Amino acid sequence: MSKIWRPDLTQFDGPKYLALCHALRDAVRSGALPEGARLPPVRELAWALSITPGTVARAYQIVTQEGLLEATVGRGTFVAARAPRLGPTQPIFEEIEAERLGLSASNLIDLRSPQLPEVGQTAAISAILVQIAGQMGQDHLEYPSLRRDVPLRMAYADWLGDQALGPFTEEEIALTLGGQNALGITLQCCLRGERPHIYCEELAYAGFRRAARLNRAEVVPVTLDEEGMVPEALDAACRRYGGRIVCITPEAQNPTTARMSLARRAEIVRVARRHDLQIVEDNCYSVASASGPALRALAPERTWHITSLSKSVSAGLRFGAVICPTGLGEAARLAAQHSYFGLPRPVSDIAYALFRSGEAARLRDRVQATFARRQEIAVNLLGRHELRWQPGLSFLWLPMPRGWRASTFAREAEANGILIRSADEYALVDGRAPNAVRIALAGAIAEADFTAAITRLAQLLDSPPDDLPV
Repeated sequence: MSKIWRPDLTQFDGPKYLALCHALRDAVRSGALPEGARLPPVRELAWALSITPGTVARAYQIVTQEGLLEATVGRGTFVAARAPRLGPTQPIFEEIEAERLGLSASNLIDLRSPQLPEVGQTAAISAILVQIAGQMGQDHLEYPSLRRDVPLRMAYADWLGDQALGPFTEEEIALTLGGQNALGITLQCCLRGERPHIYCEELAYAGFRRAARLNRAEVVPVTLDEEGMVPEALDAACRRYGGRIVCITPEAQNPTTARMSLARRAEIVRVARRHDLQIVEDNCYSVASASGPALRALAPERTWHITSLSKSVSAGLRFGAVICPTGLGEAARLAAQHSYFGLPRPVSDIAYALFRSGEAARLRDRVQATFARRQEIAVNLLGRHELRWQPGLSFLWLPMPRGWRASTFAREAEANGILIRSADEYALVDGRAPNAVRIALAGAIAEADFTAAITRLAQLLDSPPDDLPV
């Protein structure tokens, strides 16, 4: 284009990257950006709009995934079509390449997600794969059956035995391809009707709303306080919308780190029973010490407890599970069979060997030790601010001190090569976004680099925008 396209983002609500997404869609559909038109380079548009290159790159990526744009290496980004493609349009986890931000890979510290440290997983899984290779047989060529994974389910029940989940056996367990898949299977079991409603914390993991949309459900945000979901707000939402499912994280609320008291959990259960809600309890983040019984223990007749190894042993293994309400394990396993037949045999074999040998527990303990060390570093450097955290949790919640807005702080951090998440990335549609950011205790980053990044964030906090050099 001979003249740079410069949209007016002030007409759109929400964070800048979403405003730019809306502007791109409108311009393509109206013909202001015709098919085949080349969009401005990321850094050029960022300069013109006074936003960061990362904001522009993120918007380009989202609209490209919708099919309206196409990116060609070495040529740039072009308008591809005037109608979006079908299916999901946004990723749950977005990979950001350093080059798109004008940085080298060595200068980019990603604190958006708490990547696991390497503490022996590679060697352990490699040894198991060698063992599996020597034991391959005809049964490795067959479809998974509903009974073949009983030994693995029993081993996983033992693994979960020290958690206060209430009485259950392997018959209440359905194995899944990670926690996100477990959420999808649970919703498939529970949802009914044309456009059902799902209640969710007003700040929540994006996977909840992605899974809801795939299942044609409407998400209703429910107010949070310092203990998590507010029972009175859930009750009011039920009276207004009549939904049947509530998704909740009582032990380690993501992103605020809130933990529910036993009294609050009991009240949530009373509301759920009053309105006959199914409870989806997300417990994928490992916490060193539980504060009390899980919702599954308090309401075993209606709680679907979701777990995985992604935050404790290996995200790449894609192993998760649902501890189903009493008597509903078979229903969940049938839903899994209808969706993907069952876990791939190599994944089942690896997981079973990790559990039975005790290696899974040893790896989990080493991972938690690394996160504990990262947490100590971060709390020492940021603790003079209103930092929220809990032992064993791999992320921090940082309300902004006076003089900072979360979006501005995230942009300034990005300009310094540090990626964090602003609260608005967790806000549901029509939900509120507090002035705060989430910082992950990224275990895959060298400790020296992690310490340097947290030190730089602390320095930024002490220099709000009015004090920053022009």
